[in-house]
Amino acid sequence: MLKLTRKIVLLLQISLVSAGLLSCLAAWKFDAILKQPLNLTQVKLLNVSVGATPTGTFNHLKNDGLLDSPFWLSLYWRLNLANQPLQCGEYRMIPGMTAKGLISLWQRGEVVQYSLTLVEGWNFNRVRLALVKHEKIVQTLSGLSNSDVMEKLGHPGVFPEGRFFPDTYRFVRGMTDVEFLKKAYNRLDYILAQEWSKRAADASYADSYQALIMATLIEKETSVPEERGQIAGVFMRRMKIGMLLQADPTVIYGLGERYTGRLTRVHLKEANPYNTYMVAGLPPTPIAMAGRKSIHAALNYVPSNHLYFVARGDGSHIFSDDLNSHNAAVREFQLKRCTYYRSSPAPTVKSMQDTILSADSAPAKQSTNFVPNTATP
Repeated sequence: MLKLTRKIVLLLQISLVSAGLLSCLAAWKFDAILKQPLNLTQVKLLNVSVGATPTGTFNHLKNDGLLDSPFWLSLYWRLNLANQPLQCGEYRMIPGMTAKGLISLWQRGEVVQYSLTLVEGWNFNRVRLALVKHEKIVQTLSGLSNSDVMEKLGHPGVFPEGRFFPDTYRFVRGMTDVEFLKKAYNRLDYILAQEWSKRAADASYADSYQALIMATLIEKETSVPEERGQIAGVFMRRMKIGMLLQADPTVIYGLGERYTGRLTRVHLKEANPYNTYMVAGLPPTPIAMAGRKSIHAALNYVPSNHLYFVARGDGSHIFSDDLNSHNAAVREFQLKRCTYYRSSPAPTVKSMQDTILSADSAPAKQSTNFVPNTATP
């Protein structure tokens, strides 16, 4: 019995020693494998698709010649990170990165993010073009009409113009155009509801949609932040006294592709719902995307007696209370235009960079000169 006990003790000791040795060997092996640098000479993106596993991804990297010993790396993951999900997306691998460094990226879910900027003043067709041109967005809406797109978004019958918020949106590879547009649509709803709840007491709109329409007119009229409230005031006062808005951007929108950069008197006399030289009140829909500042201005316009404004030529405007003062401003700033005349401000370095970061450059805002044909309200 004593001999048997000694044998059992000896076997246990041998087992413990063997286990210790194996543990040390495994630790040494794991350390060596984790420290191996990826076989890279330049930055490379690793795309982890939905449903991918660490084992499958390690084998994929092995097949591409980027690392060795996928078995040991998979075993390390199972023993240490069994409950850690592998987030899908793209991971940036750089020269000198080790297998441990890559695993750390997976643990943090540090996927590569992309961005697309929707610019204030863009119309919906311009938004769709930007989505198509972004190679990281999955295209599912190609060939569909605008009304079909809105149905795909879960908003059948909603006119799409102006219903998306201009902003810079970040996303990972694999986002669909539908998911992107839903995000921008919901963002506009959120911003509009916020601003509507803080509207001035004398903001006489039937609903927030009317305020959005007004905001899009303001957005297309000026790029000067401090002028937005004044322009909103001019339009509101005109509507209250039954005076035509006579806003060039609405006419331009109604012309669609027929607009080639120059408005004529024929255009201003053309009968269509967006010709505010002929039709009283607001146009039937928004004409572009409006930013938060324009929405705020539409709901909190600046009180004054101004009924007219005309572009100076440097991006800003002259505001007038009466027709005589307005006609004088027209003679000074419109009839004597010089070569450096601009109806909107020159782009800053930052705005140019922001535009480059978006799908491609945006068209300049079509700011009205606001030279009414009517001499009296």
